[in-house]
Amino acid sequence: MGKVVGPHGVDGFLRVLSYAESDASFHDVDTVFLRSISGEVRKFTLAGVRPHKQVLLMKLEGVSNRREAETLRGKEVLIRKEAIRREDDAYFWHELLGIKVFLDTGAYLGVISRIIPTGANDIYVVGTGDKEILLPATHEVVKEINIENEKMIVSATEDLLNLYEI
Repeated sequence: MGKVVGPHGVDGFLRVLSYAESDASFHDVDTVFLRSISGEVRKFTLAGVRPHKQVLLMKLEGVSNRREAETLRGKEVLIRKEAIRREDDAYFWHELLGIKVFLDTGAYLGVISRIIPTGANDIYVVGTGDKEILLPATHEVVKEINIENEKMIVSATEDLLNLYEI
């Protein structure tokens, strides 16, 4: 859900760079997990979260001063999948990475290898190894996503065909 970029103040608040679209993703969460680069995971009770400039300020039970907060710098912030609410036509990045992408004509384009966030919409990087295409994650381009079958159908617009030679 994000990454701890440092402490804030003297009372143990954490500055968190959030990967979520809004701080509302944390409102129904009681527990967060912090994972270090080595993979060690620690469980914390979330005492509060609020937006502050370009980050979120997060308060965890048991972290009461700046020194303790500093030890958490660089850790990834995780929550249980079940705790996340989403709309019917919304997908998590981890669900889309590796999914096979086909044109609505049936032609295979490749798999989603990366997702690039932008201000307007995400961009899916789809490739077959030697070629890549950038697909805007819009309703005009993406026609169907089937997570169970790991398949995405995109519109065979002239612009896409010019970008990717089939």
